[in-house]
Amino acid sequence: MTGLLTDLFRPELGFLRYALLAGALAAPAVGVVGTMVVTRRISSLAGASAHAALGGVGLALFLQRVLLWNWCTPTLGAVAGALGAALLVGIVTLRAREREDTVIGAVWALGMSLGLLFLNYTPGYVDWQGYLFGNILLLSASDVGLVLALDAVVLIPAVLFYNSILAMSFDATFAELRGIRVELIYLALLAITAFTIVVLINVVGIILVIALLTLPAAAAGCLTRHLWSMMTVSALLALLAVAGGLLASYCYQLPSGPAIVILASAFYGIALIRHRWKRSRGASV
Repeated sequence: MTGLLTDLFRPELGFLRYALLAGALAAPAVGVVGTMVVTRRISSLAGASAHAALGGVGLALFLQRVLLWNWCTPTLGAVAGALGAALLVGIVTLRAREREDTVIGAVWALGMSLGLLFLNYTPGYVDWQGYLFGNILLLSASDVGLVLALDAVVLIPAVLFYNSILAMSFDATFAELRGIRVELIYLALLAITAFTIVVLINVVGIILVIALLTLPAAAAGCLTRHLWSMMTVSALLALLAVAGGLLASYCYQLPSGPAIVILASAFYGIALIRHRWKRSRGASV
């Protein structure tokens, strides 16, 4: 362990320090957003928005290279795709009273298909797999700063409107009777989720974003009973998954993304087994 800590301060391992720092800074935002998504039972929204972001990236690259719209950057396309998908899901769910899982599934498939279609007709080489899988070991100081900005966007509203979020998460009807603007908060939650996804896609890719937004929060839901403690435990588990996955990838020459996902999945599996075991003991008493 001492040798590993010494290695982290070697100049040539700056990429590993940036990755660990970004993981530590992303953990609070991931914990808060992931918890809200899991408690609202819209975990697949993360996948839908992430794949819709890929659709926006494909369209932006197509417009940039074919129509020479140089202002239309992949990041702008990702924001438009993810935010549009999240708000579409919210509006259709609230106004048309459609099932959330049906709308999310449709948006997921459509976003992915449109992204691959536009990328197929975009001239030149496009590393679309980079958007899917990312590479947390290629981060820079600007990426770390972007993650820090994400924390501010997520944590400040979460603190200011915690009681409203708590009421909406567990009993939206009761919250509405209390005068809480449930629809507005719900749409704001979807927008913040989309923003979180866009920022983290640029850092770690679509697959890792989906894993980090769902697995730690699902594990925390098995271990805690209160929303604030679920957010805290989720952030801690996300931090442990990123740090443990990165260190395992460094020590054992493993790909970093899969190592992080496997560790996060292991946390969820252990938490689920513990939760089921405690329930079975309680039922037998």
